Amino acid sequence: MEFKEIRKKQEGKYITRYDVTYETVDHKIKIYEMISRNKNLTKRCELSDYPADGVVLIMHDRTGNKVLLNKEFRMACGTSVINFPAGLIDPGETFEQSAARELKEETGLDLIQIDDVMGESFSAVGFSNEKNICVVGVAEGEFAPSTSTIEEIEAKWYTKAEVRELLKKENFAARTQAYCYVWSKE
Repeated sequence: MEFKEIRKKQEGKYITRYDVTYETVDHKIKIYEMISRNKNLTKRCELSDYPADGVVLIMHDRTGNKVLLNKEFRMACGTSVINFPAGLIDPGETFEQSAARELKEETGLDLIQIDDVMGESFSAVGFSNEKNICVVGVAEGEFAPSTSTIEEIEAKWYTKAEVRELLKKENFAARTQAYCYVWSKE
């Protein structure tokens, strides 16, 4: 495919909608609708060459026998979805600072240690160029309601057996579902 242009279609508070035009190998023009956190995309390189927008927190308890999952009402789905705690990196924040802040805001728990950091990944490649950094670590403390009035989140620790049951009956975010499937099979 040969990139042709990007046109801004609509700018919202958090995301902007674009039409990205490509020419296919058989010389047909394809217009692809997408959204971005970037409000000023103008070049192809800007679709992927930028720092991560957010963090995803894959947290375990100190024993490693439980994983932290949020059951959160997601407006775009109109229902609750099982997901890892996650959020945007604020201007001036490192991803480590964002991880600790988002964990505290969404669950009340404290980030005790970071065991690993995965490279950047795209959240939803079918319609967005949003990128995340996955932080794997240990959390502890007392659960508390989300500090945001626009988020309905129920955070909880789950064992592998409990995760296997959730996988059978609950709605999941894809990345969380994939991780939980593999983790619960160990």
